Amino acid sequence: MRHTLGTPPPFGHAAPEGSPRAPQGRELTSWGRHFRYRHTVHVLRHRCDDLAFLQTADRPLLPFGHGRSYGDSCLNDGGILIDTSRMDRFIRFDADRGLLQCEAGTSFSDILALAVPRGWFLPVTPGTRHTTVGGAIGNDVHGKNHHGAGTFGRHVVRFELARSDGTRRVCSAQENQDLFRATIGGLGLTGLVTWAEIRLKPIVSTALETESIRFDSLDGFLALSEASSTRYEYTVAWVDSLAPRSRVCRGVFFRGNHSPTKTDPDSLERYEPGRPRFRVPCDLPGLLLNRNTMRAFNALYYHRRGTPDRSGQTSLDDFFYPLDAVENWNRIYGRQGVYQCQFLLPPEKAEGIAHILGELSDQGTGSFLAILKEFGQVRSPGILSFPRPGITLTLDFPNRGRHTTERLSTLYRSVFANGGRFYPAKDSLMTPSIFRASFPEWESLLPFVDPRFSSSFWRRVTQP
Repeated sequence: MRHTLGTPPPFGHAAPEGSPRAPQGRELTSWGRHFRYRHTVHVLRHRCDDLAFLQTADRPLLPFGHGRSYGDSCLNDGGILIDTSRMDRFIRFDADRGLLQCEAGTSFSDILALAVPRGWFLPVTPGTRHTTVGGAIGNDVHGKNHHGAGTFGRHVVRFELARSDGTRRVCSAQENQDLFRATIGGLGLTGLVTWAEIRLKPIVSTALETESIRFDSLDGFLALSEASSTRYEYTVAWVDSLAPRSRVCRGVFFRGNHSPTKTDPDSLERYEPGRPRFRVPCDLPGLLLNRNTMRAFNALYYHRRGTPDRSGQTSLDDFFYPLDAVENWNRIYGRQGVYQCQFLLPPEKAEGIAHILGELSDQGTGSFLAILKEFGQVRSPGILSFPRPGITLTLDFPNRGRHTTERLSTLYRSVFANGGRFYPAKDSLMTPSIFRASFPEWESLLPFVDPRFSSSFWRRVTQP
């Protein structure tokens, strides 16, 4: 399914000072739908398209895939977005070794449709199939198997990078190594990735053997995470962000492995990425997601999903992409959109997770989805990659205007005080001082940022 660039609702932030301005353009939004910025859109249809416009552009450039980032890292207010979603061809697939070469606009959904019937799966995947290869490289995405596999960038063999000086450079761990490291996790700022070669992982079944286990404290989560890290390839937890102080950090721990046997000999051959089973046809009233409804949902989910120790088999789509079953699910949060943020605390500050969740519960600022995961020791290859050893928590909050941003500002300060950092792909509120302190390596990226490329996020966090 091709992504269609649509018009966002009439809500959002004003552009930050210093943003370039275009007299005309298309108004676009990210998945969070609370930013609304105007862009000129340049559509690419093939990796061999004429890229002379990169050398002559009079406004900042930025690649744009399916727009699944929540904040403004995929937006470029007043600038030029390079739409790569139609640049989605497979170039070469070595089905014996699992090496896939494809254009940068190829979606994970298309890769699954090609690879799974041939016994291969994505080495790392976020929680949606609607991610492009270029976006996965630019954000160095991670998944439920970070403790063993690391980030997506570790499985990228090479890619071609087009720069505004007219060059096209093949980058790998052996060739143009500095640009390779800068582009992985580089948020699309080092140039335009036109194609990439990635290494897939073998599977023999579309089923996963999974368990779900309830826990009632942060210590319970940490014990499960440690016990599961060597025996299970995938681990993740849901937490009840509105649990009372006495039950703070209660949740359900999920762990799983690909089935080692062919439970159904034809399951791989028949596999197709699942279609949405439901559709949110319009923006739902914002009042539907209030403290009382979320508290009731969280309590029901906690008691039903881990009852009390459940095991069984789960399909690829249900385990990795549950939200993809609901088309336009971001409309659940209403016309003003959703703030999603993901932060990471170092291991020695893990207790800060319970403190932060307790603060949110006291404020009644609960998250509809709250996902907890322990990152492993596997080092990310990118200069600006987000993951490092520690505990990461993902939260989302319906946009209620100033009330929400003020509460989130308190959250940001708490995370910063605990030595944490926020994921740029989901960030909307980081200040320059917090960004620079959280990502001290940011200056190492500067020599490799293409002078004609920029983003709303980059200007927000690097301009005083």
